Amino acid sequence: MRRTALLAASAALVAGALAQPAGAAPAAPAAFVHPGVTVSKGQLDFARSQVHAGAQPWKGAFDRMTASRYADLNRTPKPRAVVECGSYSNPNNGCTDEREDAIAAYTQALAWYITRDERHARKAIELMDAWSAVIRDHTGSNAPLQTGWAGSSWPRAAEIIKHTYPGTWANSGRFATMLRTAYLPEIINGSHSNGNWELSMMEAAVGISVFLEDKASYDKAMAKFRTRTAAYVYLESDGALPRTVPSQNLDTREKIVKYWQGQSTFVDGLSQETCRDFTHTGYGLAAISHVAETSRIQGQDLYGTDVGERLRHGLGFHARYELGTAAPGWLCGGSLKPGLGPVTEVGYNALAHRLGNAMTHTRTLTLRNRPAGSDNLFVAWETLTHGDNPA
Repeated sequence: MRRTALLAASAALVAGALAQPAGAAPAAPAAFVHPGVTVSKGQLDFARSQVHAGAQPWKGAFDRMTASRYADLNRTPKPRAVVECGSYSNPNNGCTDEREDAIAAYTQALAWYITRDERHARKAIELMDAWSAVIRDHTGSNAPLQTGWAGSSWPRAAEIIKHTYPGTWANSGRFATMLRTAYLPEIINGSHSNGNWELSMMEAAVGISVFLEDKASYDKAMAKFRTRTAAYVYLESDGALPRTVPSQNLDTREKIVKYWQGQSTFVDGLSQETCRDFTHTGYGLAAISHVAETSRIQGQDLYGTDVGERLRHGLGFHARYELGTAAPGWLCGGSLKPGLGPVTEVGYNALAHRLGNAMTHTRTLTLRNRPAGSDNLFVAWETLTHGDNPA
């Protein structure tokens, strides 16, 4: 009798976790805002004014960016028709080259905007044109994640160049075709892997949709993003168990705990990958912040929804342990793997600087890491673009 009652209670808890909706996904705007992927014209103008005034931390962040290999005007693009990426980059046939050329295009676009040195705009165009002339496909077990990472950086670069550079970009249409045919089909249907995969893939899909002004893809990506974000960072308001992505069939407590890396105690801000390592968790949190920022620029602010709450608690929870607090025994068996990466600026600026939330641990970590650089995957120069940025 007691066993039956316990099983029924457990089933009810799981059903509750599965049944709670993630919240309505925002619809595509009537007219897309450009530049509008992760960083807006207002944010770019603020960063530019601060750099020209020699103000910190923006001047230091700009100097770090321009000293990086990504800002090198002599950079030679390394495109290939098929990028083949295996697990943990084995094999690595064009994977690093593609990601870093995409980051370089974004870096050069930022450098153009702040300096108005046309050489940087032309270099960004050269990098985008080189790849759009060649690439046709992504293959290998890591193809969806690779496409998500590179596909997050390309539209950031393209948005700045297409919508602020007064010179010519004759092959912008070919670049759009590249995003539509060699990137979007690989990512738009999502992933059942660890949550950072689908979050990065949806970041790319949202950014690409903005550049292409593709409302249907934007709506589809945003819906998947909302569901995955709710299943990636736990809030106590979710109930006894984390929410899930229904198509993953995580329909028992045992399955959910296994998917959460064996973690069975759930608290505000815990991530599905916390007990794996903070590096992969950082990828997920970065993607959440990037999509929320793009959505805000496009007219629908997700920071006031559960997305913002999950991001605020997720950043604060992990920042505390990244700063050196010892893990209690109930958390990942008392053993954590730090290494969150340069991922706090966008979320911290939106939630603390703009909205006024107290985020003590996140603030400490953000200031300690300034000026934030690049993770060489899909995060780059966010102290410059988002640090204490009111726009």
